[in-house]
Amino acid sequence: MSQGFHRRLARHILLDLTPLRRSRDYRALISGLGISVLGNQLTTVAVPFQVYAITRSSLVVGLVSLAQLFPLIFGSLLGGSLVDAVDRRKLLIVVEAIGAASSAGLALNADVGPALWPLFVFPAVNASLSGIDSSARNAMLPGMVGMDLLPSSNAIFQSMFQTGAIVGPAVAGLLLAGAGVHWIYWIDAVSFLAALTAAVLIAPQPPSAAPGSTVRPGWRSTLEGLRFVRRTQPVLGAYAIDLNAMVFGMPRALFPALAATVFGGGATTVGLLYSAPGAGALLGALTSGWVGRVRRQGLAVIAAVLVWGAAITGFGIVRWLPAALVLLAVAGWADVLSAVFRNTMVQFAGPDGMRGRLMGVQMAVVAGGPRLGDLEAGAVANAFGDTVSVVSGGLACIAGALLVAWSLPGFTRARSGLSRHAAEHAGEPAVEPE
Repeated sequence: MSQGFHRRLARHILLDLTPLRRSRDYRALISGLGISVLGNQLTTVAVPFQVYAITRSSLVVGLVSLAQLFPLIFGSLLGGSLVDAVDRRKLLIVVEAIGAASSAGLALNADVGPALWPLFVFPAVNASLSGIDSSARNAMLPGMVGMDLLPSSNAIFQSMFQTGAIVGPAVAGLLLAGAGVHWIYWIDAVSFLAALTAAVLIAPQPPSAAPGSTVRPGWRSTLEGLRFVRRTQPVLGAYAIDLNAMVFGMPRALFPALAATVFGGGATTVGLLYSAPGAGALLGALTSGWVGRVRRQGLAVIAAVLVWGAAITGFGIVRWLPAALVLLAVAGWADVLSAVFRNTMVQFAGPDGMRGRLMGVQMAVVAGGPRLGDLEAGAVANAFGDTVSVVSGGLACIAGALLVAWSLPGFTRARSGLSRHAAEHAGEPAVEPE
């Protein structure tokens, strides 16, 4: 076959980097994201490690994690209204500055103490900031790259997240063994400052409310965003189907038990089980060059969630570790494609003056769903056993996806991958609101 054929094939399959070439602001945004994700992953490993070293209590480690959940949800929901009310670039700069100060607080505590209370307070502060940070970055995307490049832009975002999720814990382990926990916090603080510098390079991003209206941050405008979600089926469906998948089809809480009782392994096996979905997700992001050509994105999300549910069901049935890891990787591959399409649908369906609030709701769903999934998986496993919990969860995920497809036809028919111009020339709406 000719070299030209191979180049065309690679262009159609591999991650589309066109947004990076076309938009200086997007390059700055994605650079800041990559640095920030890596620093965040380092601290995500370091905090529970340090808490356990101080207390020798898994319960306290769990309480520290729980203390971050409510600030994250609160920051996502209320912060979304803030994203729609102020210059998003300035807001991002302030968020990165506070995050740097918070991580420096963790570093100083590790240097002079350490006391336990800062390990509750500072991670909770950073959790609330992460909701605002993510909402602001996602709300800025359409204005930077245009609607036609949203799928590719979201795929690049996902590749950065997945790379950080894989590389960050490994680097954290090396630093914990060699340099000490305080260096991790200082590196995280520097990563916030680097992300701040990248945000400074972005052009101003003033709010874009509807003519004659002004968005005021607070619960009233947050509720306005929730009402928009309720009446806009593509958005409501994107949230509902993702929550369904995370609650019923994410058995990560059972990985330690399954590693020992089903696969006869120990810590290494646990690590492989946790890593496999991330590896599949990274592969999915890196081979997502085709996602921008998918028009029926509602159907694409449904298909991806069905694959996720089927893979998790298979994972619960098999007893051979290599097959289990492959199935988890397939689940991760499907999940990242679902995330790309869902993000694109939400960004496309909402007006610019509403996107901060919509992305805030999405962050709340993403934050709360896995924790509810841990509770569901653990409760079913306690009552009926680990295998029943995984298999029933996968089947429930499939059933839930089909229910969303049936009950929200506007979500199923959504064509958010089309530009408005292309949609008009095709004789159909770009997004069907109901």
